[in-house]
Formats: sequence, C-alpha cells, structure tokens
Amino acid sequence: MTGRAARHLYLVRHGEAAPDESALTEAGRRQTVLLAERLRGIPFAAVHHGPLPRARETAELIGAGLGGVPLRAAEAAGDYVPYVPAREELPPDCADLLLGRLSGLTAEEREHGPALAREALARFTGPVPGTESRHELVVTHAFLIAWLVRAALDAPPWRWMGLNHGNAALTVIRYAPGRPSSVLVHNDMSHLPPELRWTGFPPELRAPE
Repeated sequence: MTGRAARHLYLVRHGEAAPDESALTEAGRRQTVLLAERLRGIPFAAVHHGPLPRARETAELIGAGLGGVPLRAAEAAGDYVPYVPAREELPPDCADLLLGRLSGLTAEEREHGPALAREALARFTGPVPGTESRHELVVTHAFLIAWLVRAALDAPPWRWMGLNHGNAALTVIRYAPGRPSSVLVHNDMSHLPPELRWTGFPPELRAPE
C-alpha cells in the first residue's frame, strides 16, 4: 500500500510589474532575485507558474537563482477569480462592496475561474504519495494565493476576498497526513529591504514597520 508524505507548498506573488503588465519593473526583478536567494537550498521538486508574462518572468528568475529546478507552466496557477459568492453568503455590512468588485466579470470568467480554482486545489494541495516529503513552489497571483490560504484554514469559500499579498511576498502551507493543513508563513516580505516591500498592496492595509 502506498503511503503519503507531507507537502510544503511555497506560494509567491510575481514581482512588481510594469503598468501594461508585459514585464517586471527593475524593482520587480530585484524583488525576485532577493526572493530566490531566500529560497536557495530548499529541495524544490518543481517551480510551477502561471502563463502571464509577469508570473513567467518571475519564475524564470527564481529558477535561475535556484539552479536546475524544473519550471512548469500551469493555467491553474494563473490570474483568475476563484469563487463568486452569492449575496446571502456575505456579511451584510460589506456585501455591496465585495459584490461590486466582481460586477465586471463576464459569464465565461464566472465559470472558468472557479473551474481553475478546483484544479489548483487538486493539483497543488494535500499530502503527496510515497514516503518522502515534497517541496513545491507556485509563482502566481494574489487571488490564487488568497484562495489556497482560505482553503488551508477551512474558511468559507467567499473568504478569499480581503486577503491581500504583496509582490514577491512568501506564503508557505504544510499539508501532512492525518493533520490539518498549516499556514506556516503568510505574506512575508522579510527578504526585501524596506523600499521594495508592500508593492502591489493597498496603501491603507500596509502594516507599520
């Protein structure tokens, strides 16, 4: 009978992107290089990344810093809305605000995003087959990180909303057999100097340092 072992999932939002999102800024590249230095020495089995240029470039820079780790593009690691709640699921005092942020979604986006979110849960989470623990890195976008953190905490599906993540910030989740999933690190930017922290994060939600 095949056993199961722990998975450590490292989640990273891409580095700061140019306004047209076609590439990283110079600050975004610096963020990514510093993140790669922090991750060096971890025995990653793979670096998964979304298909958009800002995620792909971030993954390539991290891969170069790690040396020899396979890079794997995955649509499930892309930028999409993972879940669209009904009004009755939401707290009454913030329902209008949250639903307003999703009002521009097309019918295709409302269907395709949740399908990809289900695929991401199946592909990236939970213990792994065998007896050896596995370390995997996913270079992605803020919404998917929020969705996977929500799932790890067994929070209601709508609660991915309101979880924000900075560029090149690190989140780590551990999935071990017979144990609840554990969020070990969340939105950690300690590898970045102060001037490179909090990009991509709403100013009013930045913690004082």
